[in-house]
Amino acid sequence: MSIKLSLDSLEVLDAIATKGSFAAAADSLFRVPSAITYTVRKLEEDLGVSLFNRSGHRAELTEAGAELLREGRHLLIAAAELECRVRRVASGVETELTIAVSDLFKLEAIFPILNAFYAQNFGTRIKLLREVFGGGWDALVSGRAGIALGVPGDGPPGGGYTTKPIGTIEFIYAVSSNHPLAKLPEPLQNLDIMKYRSISAADSSRNLAPRTSGILTGQDVLTVPDMQSKLQAQISGLGVGYLPKKLAEQYIATGELVAKLVAEPRHEVTSFLAWRSIGGKSQQWLLEQLQQLTLDEVLM
Repeated sequence: MSIKLSLDSLEVLDAIATKGSFAAAADSLFRVPSAITYTVRKLEEDLGVSLFNRSGHRAELTEAGAELLREGRHLLIAAAELECRVRRVASGVETELTIAVSDLFKLEAIFPILNAFYAQNFGTRIKLLREVFGGGWDALVSGRAGIALGVPGDGPPGGGYTTKPIGTIEFIYAVSSNHPLAKLPEPLQNLDIMKYRSISAADSSRNLAPRTSGILTGQDVLTVPDMQSKLQAQISGLGVGYLPKKLAEQYIATGELVAKLVAEPRHEVTSFLAWRSIGGKSQQWLLEQLQQLTLDEVLM
């Protein structure tokens, strides 16, 4: 089946409807009126319908013509966007760029950067992903993201990416004030901790092996989607575990959580900004701005 429509004929139809006459449409398109008339008649013949009511002085669309124009304008807009995207690819500017952001970081911390980015008129579509634990690495190495903000140390083997440390995140062991572990003397021993459920934020990796931390062998585990869910679960007394110190401090101050020393504490974790080594102009611009962020600015 051959296609009867062309972008040129839709453009002519749009010009006639906008300008009100075949002659005015010809002027706006820098063509002679006979060329406009021929295009319309050819389109009507190909489709087997009348597109204009020619009984009056002004060119008025028939019902079929109005429907064709209404839907055809979507095609004209899509074609114009496609042309722009092709030109951007040729100029070294990405058409789309995905940024994976750790669930430990505040998304709103990068909104000012995105506002400034859009003001540059790159035309690149930005997509933000929320990733947990090693999920940021997974998004980067699998190609789901070009930039990962807040990935933990020990990147996956294979390379193809560049990293810059953002800062070191300190974790504390925290339990609800009414949890049995809150009353035990410090430091808490593994044998004591093992008796109670641990709360774990699920690693969002799809391809890389998921990571876990702070869970003892044989310990019951409640797995939740992210760090905010983990925080709330521990406040409610559902279980225990490590939380970023900055996140937990306000709840410790109100007495909802109690910080406990443990016999085998978890070490600090260095957080990184990581990006795929091959990137276009949009990625380069964003990386210059993201590298200026401090941990205090982005950490929840």
